[in-house]
Amino acid sequence: MISVALRNLRHRPGGFIATFLTAFLGATLLMAFASLLDTAQAADSASAESLSTTASVGGGWCLVIVAFAVTSTLSLAVRQRAGQITLLRRVGATGRQLRRMIVGEAAAVALVAATVAIPFGLALGRVLLELLRNTGQAASSVDYVFGPIAFGVGFGVTLLGSVIAGVATARRTAAPLGARPARPRLRRIAAVLFLAIGANCSVLTATLMDGKGIDAMQTAGQAGIWAAIGLALLAPELLRLVTAVLGAPVRALGVAGELAVLTVHSRARQLAGTVMPVLIFTGVATGTVYMQAIENAASAGQVEPDYAQDVKTLNYVVVGMITLFVAIMLINTLIAATVRRRQEFAQQRLAGATRGQLFAMVGIEGLLVTVTGALGGTAAAMFTILPFGSARADRIWPDESPAAYVLILAVAVALTAAAMLGATRRSVQGPATEVVRAA
Repeated sequence: MISVALRNLRHRPGGFIATFLTAFLGATLLMAFASLLDTAQAADSASAESLSTTASVGGGWCLVIVAFAVTSTLSLAVRQRAGQITLLRRVGATGRQLRRMIVGEAAAVALVAATVAIPFGLALGRVLLELLRNTGQAASSVDYVFGPIAFGVGFGVTLLGSVIAGVATARRTAAPLGARPARPRLRRIAAVLFLAIGANCSVLTATLMDGKGIDAMQTAGQAGIWAAIGLALLAPELLRLVTAVLGAPVRALGVAGELAVLTVHSRARQLAGTVMPVLIFTGVATGTVYMQAIENAASAGQVEPDYAQDVKTLNYVVVGMITLFVAIMLINTLIAATVRRRQEFAQQRLAGATRGQLFAMVGIEGLLVTVTGALGGTAAAMFTILPFGSARADRIWPDESPAAYVLILAVAVALTAAAMLGATRRSVQGPATEVVRAA
C-alpha cells in the first residue's frame, strides 16, 4: 500500500494540493518562529528574551491551528477519493492496508511540504527579526540564524502532525464495507473539552488577572483561541442550527434557496469543513484585535512595563500570520469542496436546473457557511473580549469602534464568495452529459 500511496501522489496530485498547501504554510510559519530561538542563542539577554517570547507564543499558537488545519484538509482530501477507496476495498484491500496507504500519503506530503517551505521560512524569519529590530525589541547587532531548531520544529512538527492527522482520518475511512459509520462522539467530547478550557481561561482573566494590567492578556488570548477550536469542532451542528433558523426565508428565495437548504441538510458534515476556517479566522482575529484595542485605551498616558511593546507587536504579528494562514486554508478548502461536486452539479443540470440557479444555490450556501462561521467566531471572541474588558477597563462591553469587526466580516464574506463561486464556475463548464458519463 505504500507503493500505491506514492503512485497516487505522482499520478493524482490534485487531491493532495489543499493538504500540501496547508502543510507548507504551517511549516513556513513554524520554521520562521522557531528560527527566532536559533537567533536568540547568540543574542544579548534583552534581545534573547524578546525573541524567545515571540517564538514561543507565536509558534505555539501556530502549532495548535496548523495541526487542526492539516487534519481538516487531509480529511477532505481523503473524502474526495471515496470512490477509489471503495474500489480498493472491493478488490480485497484490508483496513490495515488502507490505513498504511493514507498515513504514507500524509507523511510523504508533509516531507515535501516542509522541504519546499525552507526558503520561505528563512525569509519570513528575517522579516520577523527586522520587525523586532524596528520596534526596539531586538538590538540591531543581532544576526539572524536559521539553524537546527528551525529545521527540527519545521520538519518534526509538520511530519508528526500530518501522521497523526493521517491516522485519525484513516481510522474513519478504512472501516469495512457496510460498517456502521462512527458516531461523532469523540469530536463532541473534544469540543466540550476545548470550550471548558476556554471558559476556564475567561474566568481566570476576569478574576485572578483583574488588576494585573497587560498580564491579563496571557489568559484572555488563550481563552478565545481554545473556544474557537471548540466551536469549530461543532461546525456540523452549528451549520444545521443556522440553516434551521434561516430555512424559511432562504426557501422563499425560490428554487436556488430550496436547493441550498436541502444541500446543507444532506451535506452538513462536508460543508462543516468550510465553516471551520471562517469560524477560526473570525474568532482569533476579532478577539486579538479588540483585546489589543482595549489595552491601548487602558494604557494611554500610563507608564507601561518594558515588555508591553513586545506583547503589542506579538499580538499584531500573530493575528497577521494566523489570518493569512486561515484565509489561504479557507480558499483551499472551499475550492476543493466545491470542485468535487462537479457530478452533483451535472445531475442537477440534467434535472432542469440552470447554471444561474446553481450559482445562486452555491452563493446561498456560502452565505449560510459565512453566517455560521461568523456567529461562531464572534461567540469565541467574546471569551477573550468580555473578561479582558472587565479586568483591564472595568467594563464588560468595551467602548471600541465596530469598524475592525465589520472589516473582518467583510474579508470572510469576500473570501468565501470568491472561492465558492469561482470553483462553481469551473465545475459547471462543459456538457452535463459528458460529466455524468465520465463519472
